Amino acid sequence: MTDTATPALDRRLNAFRPDLADETLRGTVDATAFVRGEMASIAVPVADLRPAPDFSRGIDTQLLFGEPVKVFEAREGFAWVQALEDGYVGYLPEAQLTSATVPTHRIAVPRTFVYPEAELRKVPLHALSMGSRIAVTGEAETRGTRYFLLSTGGAVIARHCIEEAAVLSADYVAIAETFLETPYLWGGRSGFGIDCSGLVQLAMMMAGRKILRDSDMQAGFGTPIAREELVRGDLVFWKGHVGIMEDEKTMLHANGHTMTVARENLNAAIERIGWLYQQPTGFRRPRA
Repeated sequence: MTDTATPALDRRLNAFRPDLADETLRGTVDATAFVRGEMASIAVPVADLRPAPDFSRGIDTQLLFGEPVKVFEAREGFAWVQALEDGYVGYLPEAQLTSATVPTHRIAVPRTFVYPEAELRKVPLHALSMGSRIAVTGEAETRGTRYFLLSTGGAVIARHCIEEAAVLSADYVAIAETFLETPYLWGGRSGFGIDCSGLVQLAMMMAGRKILRDSDMQAGFGTPIAREELVRGDLVFWKGHVGIMEDEKTMLHANGHTMTVARENLNAAIERIGWLYQQPTGFRRPRA
């Protein structure tokens, strides 16, 4: 996902207020005052981050349950925050925040349910996406199924989680493949709906690798390579789009053509996409 009308730096500091700048920006931007911001955590399964405190505005990205943010301002029901994961800033409803928590685990499957207790026959409270951060306070077992009990209430299937500091897989492509058929959503970054660069970022995050959010930001990540050098894990970029190579011929991407995460022959994708977005703008090999 990318908004070609907005420079990359502005999207990381979109809606920037010169009187509400983080101390880390001192010397980077002109401002009359700097504030550090207060730490908080996302309190809902998925929080939409918008460029303005207005529900009619489209979403720039999404933040997941338990993700840490800095809150710079809260006013009229909205909070202006910065995600610690990638520096992205924007507005979300203040009610979607809670006091900062210390997670112990992350959700490690594309989607899972939170039950009111350690019993899968109960009606779930809600669902969580891969990458959501949870604080486990205890364990329970029902009919041989092990559950983690959460500090926020409820229980999740224990085998759907990994420890906060753990890596799900060194192969980020294998993680991305688990999202096949997930619906495409512009600005999406979860197992409920995801866009092209959100897929890259979330899969890499679960593999212990950091990359920026939007495709034009990701286009500067790693090492440029030639098309004939493509192997599994390399990235292919168009203006406003990115795909992940499963092998030297096949690409995995969240796309608006199938409206899902799908695999596609690279040559066929280049031909199909070309009429609207022309040829790929580059090929990159991500850093380890």
